[in-house]
Amino acid sequence: MGAARKPIPVKLFVGMLASGPEHLLAFEQQLSRAFGPVDLRGEIVSWEHTSYYASEMGGSLKRRFLFFESLRDPGALANAKQVTNRLEADSAVMRDGRKRRVINLDPGYVTEAKVVLATTKDFSHRVYIGEDIYAEVTLKYDKSLSDFLPLEHTYPDFRTEHARRLFLQARNMLREALQRK
Repeated sequence: MGAARKPIPVKLFVGMLASGPEHLLAFEQQLSRAFGPVDLRGEIVSWEHTSYYASEMGGSLKRRFLFFESLRDPGALANAKQVTNRLEADSAVMRDGRKRRVINLDPGYVTEAKVVLATTKDFSHRVYIGEDIYAEVTLKYDKSLSDFLPLEHTYPDFRTEHARRLFLQARNMLREALQRK
């Protein structure tokens, strides 16, 4: 029988998707209040992978990833998704007779071996992690290539070279932080 062990701490991130950079900047402050200082910011890039969010948030969407300095227990991911869901709901605006989000916030974490993303939607490749939240491994680290690789279900924006390089940088920061402990 295997012995249960405490998990290795992880590096929390939030992927932000919004109709304008002003929303990304405003929500960075709110996310910092919730999760602590940001120690890595991805560039603000255009997001044109699908029209899924267009009816709710409009066109010309922008994407940014934020990574947080303080390492966390991976078991806290469900709570992080609940926090980001509340931020989305609290900032929603009435448009066309419906409440519509101005931003989409997707938390996840980076380990030395993978990138995990939280979601409210169940599917065959996702596992339930509590608090009505599911998680999926969306990138896996390949040691021989020194790179994160997408899986069959990985979202298009996580497959980009820009995103993978950013997650590699976060992985290196995590490794450095773990060596200091």
